[in-house]
Amino acid sequence: MVGRIRRWQQRHWRDRSKAERVELQSLITWHASIWVFSLTWLLFPLVGGLHRRPVPMVLAGLLVAVNLLQCAAAARLLRPALDHYLGRAALAPRAQRGAAVLLGSGVAVTAALRAVGGADPGTTPLALGAVLITFGMLYALTVPIRRFLVRFGGLSVLVTAAVVVPRPTGPGVFATGLVTAFAAGFSLITGRCGAWTLSVLWEAERAREVEARLAVAEERLRFGRDLHDVLGRNLSVISLKSELAVQLARRGRPEAVEQMIEVQRIAQESQREVRAVVRGYREADLGVELAGAQGVLAAAGIDCEVRAETAGLPTEVQSALGWVVREATTNVLRHGDAGRCEVGLRVREGRVVLTVENDGAAGPRDSGGSGLAGLKERLAAVGGTLQAGLVGDRDRFRVVAEVPLETVRGVTS
Repeated sequence: MVGRIRRWQQRHWRDRSKAERVELQSLITWHASIWVFSLTWLLFPLVGGLHRRPVPMVLAGLLVAVNLLQCAAAARLLRPALDHYLGRAALAPRAQRGAAVLLGSGVAVTAALRAVGGADPGTTPLALGAVLITFGMLYALTVPIRRFLVRFGGLSVLVTAAVVVPRPTGPGVFATGLVTAFAAGFSLITGRCGAWTLSVLWEAERAREVEARLAVAEERLRFGRDLHDVLGRNLSVISLKSELAVQLARRGRPEAVEQMIEVQRIAQESQREVRAVVRGYREADLGVELAGAQGVLAAAGIDCEVRAETAGLPTEVQSALGWVVREATTNVLRHGDAGRCEVGLRVREGRVVLTVENDGAAGPRDSGGSGLAGLKERLAAVGGTLQAGLVGDRDRFRVVAEVPLETVRGVTS
């Protein structure tokens, strides 16, 4: 049983984003609220306050059956209603017709139960509240707040009149009105406010994705500008000198050879400059990556502690470890639900050891993806190794990269 629960948690909880987790939790809460109110506001009062006569017993059984059908209909329409509120899909125009019919049936049976005096005075208002809340929680997700208040207010007046008129009493009118007002307020707070909070969370999630895409686009523009600056002037010079060489060659002038030699030199220089731009684009500066990781994680609400000394490390080592920091930071943001991350860099026994460890791990991440595999290739180029996996109580994920300094110095020398 424990293993099944863990597998369900891994499949339905840990693999979800934060917004998806909040949405799942909200749906579970709404489903539970629908059924819990039916039990506490209808079944329990009927058990203690129902008069044991044939007609009240039949009406009570009919009311319970109608309310259970209400709960089933509301549970079936809850997900479509939420999708309609969040703008994912339109709700069918007649989707709530069945729920409205059941609401009318529940109110009618409750009024009949009060008319025959089949229950204590406090029982029928509670039963009426169970009927209204079951419908109201769903209805609050499908219409604007003003329309909900207007229609629910009119419904409350009609319901109060239908239930109280057969046996009008001051306390009965007050209790019925109080219950209907509570049903409207509870439906708005539980349904509408929860859905609004969820919509704000999804907006923040989409804004984060847009920000990430903009960052990628900005980096592409920067790279394009660098290439334009490098190649634009040189290509213009090559074009002019080539045209000049053509004109000189047609006239039989020996200076045409000198112009073509100059064109060749500029082309070779352009190749070197392009390689330099690409090399700078591909290489990662370790100090910059550490500072960037701390800033990005802090902005995401993750407490990040960095303990590192990068002075004196070879350029190849800093570049390789910079990519490790970048990929590990991306994994912390994308996987799990981390609250704290620790980054450490130290030199011991001729080896540079970089450690990135975070809590809230969602599970093993080295599952054949290109991220960690690419890091292993980069580290292998400088004689380094990479280890990544869950540690301790299996709630922490650790990435350890080691690079021997002697190997790097031997290669560079």
